[in-house]
Amino acid sequence: MNLYFRFIELLMAAFVLVMARHTFLRGKYFLHIFQQKGYKIKEYRGWLFEHWNQRVLTPEHVFFNLVIFLLLYFMSNTITGSAAIITLSMFGFFWFGKFNYYRGDRQKKPIVFTARMIRLAIPYALLSLVIPVMATGGAYLGRIPFTDILMKQPLFHSADIYVLAFGWVLADALMPFLVFPAAMLTAPIEKRVHQYYIDLARKKVASMPELAVIGITGSYGKTSTKFMIRDLLEERYSVCSTPGSYNTPMGICKVINNDLEAHHQILILEMGARYEGNIDELCDIVQPDIAVVTNVGIAHLETFGSKEAIARTKSTLVRRLNPNGKAVLNVDDPLVREMADLREDIQVVGVGLERGEIRATDITYGPEGTGFRLHINGVTESFQTKLLGAHNVQNLLLAAGVARLFDIRPGTMAVAASHIEPIEHRLELKKEGDLYVIDDAFNSNPVGARNAVEILSQFESGRRIIITPGMIELGELQEQKNREFGEAIGRAGLDLVILVGKKRTQPILKGIHSVGFPEEQVRVVNSLFEANDIVRDFTRAGDVVLYENDLPDTYNE
Repeated sequence: MNLYFRFIELLMAAFVLVMARHTFLRGKYFLHIFQQKGYKIKEYRGWLFEHWNQRVLTPEHVFFNLVIFLLLYFMSNTITGSAAIITLSMFGFFWFGKFNYYRGDRQKKPIVFTARMIRLAIPYALLSLVIPVMATGGAYLGRIPFTDILMKQPLFHSADIYVLAFGWVLADALMPFLVFPAAMLTAPIEKRVHQYYIDLARKKVASMPELAVIGITGSYGKTSTKFMIRDLLEERYSVCSTPGSYNTPMGICKVINNDLEAHHQILILEMGARYEGNIDELCDIVQPDIAVVTNVGIAHLETFGSKEAIARTKSTLVRRLNPNGKAVLNVDDPLVREMADLREDIQVVGVGLERGEIRATDITYGPEGTGFRLHINGVTESFQTKLLGAHNVQNLLLAAGVARLFDIRPGTMAVAASHIEPIEHRLELKKEGDLYVIDDAFNSNPVGARNAVEILSQFESGRRIIITPGMIELGELQEQKNREFGEAIGRAGLDLVILVGKKRTQPILKGIHSVGFPEEQVRVVNSLFEANDIVRDFTRAGDVVLYENDLPDTYNE
């Protein structure tokens, strides 16, 4: 009998360990989601609603509690405590013994335990312990005399298995919701931390009165344009610019506080926005002398609500220019063109492929890059760049407009442009073994996606393959734009189309089929890893693979 009781004890202990492991991994998963959503409560809440049945309140939680209910109310008089322990433990092992929320252990963007994440994780972990500790204590101490505990009598088989099991499963189910109180508890700390770095950045910029500040905004092309401006200006000036997509208040402050030095003459800042008021927040940190607006599109339409709100937000950069500032605008975009009339005291430079005082003609592009003729101040200059696509020509025109304000000659611009390297994951042409890879995995948008497909269609070195999960954050236009994207893919004459995400890519699939593209040349998979497996089996020397957008793990459903 003692051996049997020991077995029951071990079974209960194993159940607690299994639940503790699952609760820990589930908690880490939801912290990861919160981080991927930029620590934004609203966006995290939206994700929870979207994945309510798959990740939040799962069938395992519902069915396990149903088992508890059936055992407790219909079989309590016939089933022994030991039998209940065995039954619930077995169900617990089966349902909670595995953790496959990431579809395996291959995460594309793992959680990063930054200082902010650590500050958040501490109260989150403490809150997550409340119910398990109460349930475990109540299950044991509620039924076992204190003298038995002192005498080290067997504990597990004497515990109330129903209280213990229900408490652990409830704690596991509540993990996604504990993010909210943890975030609320740390919010005052985060606000003070942010304000400290903002004040530090303001003081540093104020101490450099000769510093010229360039702010860049737009729906698409901000990062590419920023680096092009940097490369053209570095021919004559000492330039500091934000790396990558550092376009938030803390990203900008980090660069100013850590990278900006006394010898720098120009500071280039990318200014991103997901909501109205975001550009104002950035201009409150540092007010630009030169504003560059690339375009007004439907990126982040879901958070802005309308294209008019997007245009109004982007125009804030022009409105907030220092007195007698300068604006370089993409006048091919009618909403950007209107920004020229916002201020009477500023100088406006209009650029475009179709209109403007700085224009480009005779555009050609292929595996070696893009060539065109630049027209500026009555001078024509031939440009050759490693960059792909007509939209990159547009970005170069904006960079040329800024360079002109700093009196850099067109010939000098052309030399600098020839040395510009593609930005990682933005129409980046690479040679991987015998294959050509066009990496356009970052932040896909309707215009850029169509351009990428057009570029892919012009390659003649081998067969042409596209891998894409489609586009997101396009609000009510998302289905329509993805369907149009599918139509563009279907008309491009590609050899293989791989769509990532069966549910999310349905509009693309409909668009592809609507133009008569062969069904046997389309594959739909669940993950990028599956897509890469197909590519390895399908491709041969000279083939070209386009990676158009790469969504994080939160969009794998």
